[in-house]
Amino acid sequence: MLFVIAVATAVVSGLAAALLGRWMRSLADSDSRWLRSGLHVALAAAGGYGAAYLALGWADLAAFVALAVACALLVPIDLAVYRLPDAIVLPLYPVVLGGLAVTAGMFDVWGSFGRAAAAAAVLLALYFVLALINPSGLGLGDVKLSGVLGAFLGWLGWPAVMAGTLAAFVINAAVALVLLAAGRVGAKSGIAFGPAMVIGAVLGAAYWVIRSGVPVG
Repeated sequence: MLFVIAVATAVVSGLAAALLGRWMRSLADSDSRWLRSGLHVALAAAGGYGAAYLALGWADLAAFVALAVACALLVPIDLAVYRLPDAIVLPLYPVVLGGLAVTAGMFDVWGSFGRAAAAAAVLLALYFVLALINPSGLGLGDVKLSGVLGAFLGWLGWPAVMAGTLAAFVINAAVALVLLAAGRVGAKSGIAFGPAMVIGAVLGAAYWVIRSGVPVG
């Protein structure tokens, strides 16, 4: 049954991303190949599939699907124009936190909700400080996205927060080294950090699934 739900959420997420493709391109105001590749549809479908294995009920499932679709739009936008638009990021706060609050009330898991809120605040503070220290490396869009991803990972647990956050910085560093070695960027060139944050969050969630022994497939 869980597999059927996962497939259904993957289809719904992919379709939603496809329908939002034109809006995504208008927000980016770019004709980059990243925005025309269909990458957002594949990412949304994959995220929707995984969301089914993380959810307790319909409310957090809906929140996770919305987060998956939003991140699927943000990744190609950031790769194309180095921006994470507020129009996508900011509405995620009430959607994700609202869905988690409803789930906490339904299943009496307020401790998980408190941890999600705390993780959001911790990552917001961490990324804000890092952006102040190195504004060329992190933008305010990254800071705003960190809070939403922090809430998502915090709902799963502090190990997921730590794993997801560390993975984001390791991935970004590895990509930067590869691009430098290939001569694609210079020492002071900007690199989109949003994709690494999203991949890191996925890896953090995968780490939680492995630790929890959740059957997948």
